[in-house]
Amino acid sequence: ARFILVFLRGGYDALSALVPYNEPFYYEARPNIAIPPPTKGRTDTVIALDERWGLHPALQESILPLYEAKQVVFVPFAGTAFVSRSHFQAQDWLEFGQAPGPNPSPSTGFLNRLLERLHRDQGQATGISFTGALPPIVRGPVQVANSPITVPKRAAVDENREELILAMYQGHALEPLVRDGIGLRRQISQELQEEMQSANRGATPAKGFALQAARIGRLLRERPEYRVGFIELGGWDTHAAQGSAQGNLSRQLQGLGEGLSVLADSLGPAWTNTVVAVVSEFGRTFRENGSKGTDHGHGSALWLLGGGISGGAIYGEQARLREADLHQNRDVPVVNEYRSVLSGVLREMYALDVQDLQHVFPGLKRSSRAQFGQNLL
Repeated sequence: ARFILVFLRGGYDALSALVPYNEPFYYEARPNIAIPPPTKGRTDTVIALDERWGLHPALQESILPLYEAKQVVFVPFAGTAFVSRSHFQAQDWLEFGQAPGPNPSPSTGFLNRLLERLHRDQGQATGISFTGALPPIVRGPVQVANSPITVPKRAAVDENREELILAMYQGHALEPLVRDGIGLRRQISQELQEEMQSANRGATPAKGFALQAARIGRLLRERPEYRVGFIELGGWDTHAAQGSAQGNLSRQLQGLGEGLSVLADSLGPAWTNTVVAVVSEFGRTFRENGSKGTDHGHGSALWLLGGGISGGAIYGEQARLREADLHQNRDVPVVNEYRSVLSGVLREMYALDVQDLQHVFPGLKRSSRAQFGQNLL
């Protein structure tokens, strides 16, 4: 069995990927960026999965076929028990895999601790991280291979429009005001871009994922000793101009979906024994902001994919999504703690006992090991 974790760095907006299209407050809170409800004859609306949840249309060609083949599970209301709106702090807590407390111990990540148990029980099991540098989640005593994903660099921002506006006002009484306004706009835009880029921690954007997924799949197919894999994708910090059925987030989701579909195909028969988990450090605010984007939130939706799972369903406990039910009056609440979800899956995949799971996820309560694994595998 092989476990691959895909980390969406930046906090992806799960409410646009897995859409609660039957919740009136969803459309009230997101007048500009909500995904339109399912509408016959249209391709830019939610794809209904059940009576409450649906997929973003950008995932129709990639994730929907896997879902219909019962190879995908979505777990809404998922996330960490630790509440933080800091990218780095939230990412660290997730990667270290520890119970919430004053400070996480940075010595080992939970995937390295998983490898410790697999190496002890199953011989030469090792892991690989498709990153430029080893991230916290795979650091520890077990040596992990490192192979970065490379993607084309983005083109520089086109500033021709602003230059044309300045030329129009050259010599005009309003020229100083216009110049100051454009300068302020550039400063704010640069600061926002720097924050979004910083949230990625060097992760590649999802747009380039599909180009590399085939290579990743072939490598893993030919190297069965790589029992644990880690992939990180950036670009999910959508504070502004997030978009709805089309736009920035739609392109990100399309790249993610295409990459996961290609990965499944390129793994070939090994896909049957593979489970892929897609996580993010936190979700985003339920309400859209004044820039037609979303800010740092709490609850998210976790994805589980694999050729041998019993999927095609929405798993886990669910909560209401009325205004009064929001976490801190702004976020999706967390009722499916990610350590609980993943521990159930890993237990069934690798026949881990209670002591093993406590090693991977210190402080994990026995009662929190929900039936995810038993239902899923």
